[in-house]
Amino acid sequence: MALPIAAIIGGLILLTWSADRFVFGASAFARGVGVSPLVIGLTIVAFGTSSPEIVVSVLASLQGNPGLAVGNAIGSNIANIALVLGAAALVAPLAIGHGMVRRELPILLLVSFGVLLLLANGELGRLEGAALLAGLTALTAWMAFSASRAPPPGDDTPAVVRGMIETIPDTPRTGSAVAWLVLGLLFLLASSQMLVWGAVEIAAHLGVSDLIIGLTVVAIGTSLPELATSVVAAFRREAGLAIGNVVGSNLFNLLAVLAVPALIAPLAIDAEVLTRDYPVMLALTVVLFLIALGRRGQVLRWQGALLLTAFAGYLVHLGITATA
Repeated sequence: MALPIAAIIGGLILLTWSADRFVFGASAFARGVGVSPLVIGLTIVAFGTSSPEIVVSVLASLQGNPGLAVGNAIGSNIANIALVLGAAALVAPLAIGHGMVRRELPILLLVSFGVLLLLANGELGRLEGAALLAGLTALTAWMAFSASRAPPPGDDTPAVVRGMIETIPDTPRTGSAVAWLVLGLLFLLASSQMLVWGAVEIAAHLGVSDLIIGLTVVAIGTSLPELATSVVAAFRREAGLAIGNVVGSNLFNLLAVLAVPALIAPLAIDAEVLTRDYPVMLALTVVLFLIALGRRGQVLRWQGALLLTAFAGYLVHLGITATA
């Protein structure tokens, strides 16, 4: 038991570091060869920051643990809203911009209901995976178009896009950027394998399904970068970055983290996902949208406390109902 726990802890630490270095190297290299910050933000940064979830889900699917892959994606979305936004709102109320209410949040709701329809038959096949990636391509093109029309740092620029562009590093030497890119990718693969192995071993030892481990240990672990980013943004009174970070991450989890492993091998969807976990994720998304539509348009401290309480209650429910 000690070795799998060490593998999970070490894997999560290395996963966070390697993803950051991978994004740094790829972004710096692209910027060094003249790629615009907008394109870098919408491609390299967007996919790079979701790379831990994507790589973990792909490896889990390839190794015959689809529950871990599905639980990682859906559990991360639950953690992003209830844990990440809840904790950030306790630090400072999070104002939700009008652009977010008009565009990104309705899109997240639409995508969430659309994915539910794709999962309803108990399987996410290659055709459905291709459809999700097509949706991601269309979303990326729309964000690029919206951002290109808004004068920087225009309020009409999607908050998701602004957050991505702000993370692009200054240009280092090309050789240094390539070295970080390669090193980050290698450690990303190795740390993901450590995490998957440790999670599967712990699931077997505790007698619970790999879905439960994916929804809890793996999902919370891969959401830690979002938690750190959003809490820091709340301290700095940059609410747009905190909200945009979560909404962007949730969109990519649904459109990429679920889609990529499904393209490799069809994902079997446990009945519990459709009756327990996905409804929780959907309900939290609706609650966030309703909060945004409120008179204040803010996630207040007491609402953040309720989100954290809901997350704790969900974890307790998982612990009580967990079965192998």
